[in-house]
Amino acid sequence: MKRSLALLGVAFLGSCASPQQSTSLKIALTIDDLPLHAPYPPGDTPDSVAAGVSGALAGLPAYGFVNAHWVGERPDTAHVLPGWREAGLSLGNHGWMHRHLSEMTMPQFEDELVRNEAVLEETSGGTDWHWFRYPFLDEGKDEQQRAAARAVLARHGYKIAAVTMDFSDWAWTAPYARCRSAGNDRAIAELERMYVEAASEGIAFARALSRKIYGRDIPYVVLLHESPFEARMLPRLIVLYRSAGFRFVSLKDAERDKAYADQINPAAAAEPKGLEGKAIERGIPLPSRTDFSERLAAICPGGPTFSTP
Repeated sequence: MKRSLALLGVAFLGSCASPQQSTSLKIALTIDDLPLHAPYPPGDTPDSVAAGVSGALAGLPAYGFVNAHWVGERPDTAHVLPGWREAGLSLGNHGWMHRHLSEMTMPQFEDELVRNEAVLEETSGGTDWHWFRYPFLDEGKDEQQRAAARAVLARHGYKIAAVTMDFSDWAWTAPYARCRSAGNDRAIAELERMYVEAASEGIAFARALSRKIYGRDIPYVVLLHESPFEARMLPRLIVLYRSAGFRFVSLKDAERDKAYADQINPAAAAEPKGLEGKAIERGIPLPSRTDFSERLAAICPGGPTFSTP
């Protein structure tokens, strides 16, 4: 009941947003794991998922972050990146193999960065692909490694694609594949309900922290993934953000805000990671939010085997 009321509250506040509020709230959409974020349910392909995601994003500024090893290993992903660009969407670097920084040496990290660049250069169409999103949001095992990685990024002319709004949308990928494989429409409807609830809580969580840290709403950068469930839910998510009063801006426009100064310039000293890290450093309590992991793990148990492209 409490979560339902919270969800209704977000919708109510969004529907009553004044014109001033609707222009002051800004959000940038970023999509990780192009061209492939598995597992897939039967009937979905990299092309169908990419078409669903890019179609939902039509007319909106968005960045997709690339793990280019798939391009050579999986011929069925060949059209995803060119199609993304044809839709007017931008590309950035997500590391060649989507590896944890904390598990690599600096030469390995630099190789992960640079190996992606030929594909990005070829498909970017002259747009600025020098944006880097840390795989797993892993910025290093300690401050020394974090600083060393930032120095690598600075040397290669990268800006960091920060994350200031997140609701672990990736956690719905495997449950959706299971439920689709099982033909369980009732469970899929429950997945949809939980996803919207999590996204609504993500809005409230990020805004509460931003107001406590900065005394205002910063332009938010939201993390999403190129998955079959994202293709299904993204139109509803966009409506949710609009109803909450957000205007969509580019990643570049969002990170012009001074809150992102250390992300635009990796050569500068790093601030604590994300809104949560900044809040913890300042002794600000984190707002509560629902942990959906157990329910997601339990839904559609023992169903048919799903496909992993």
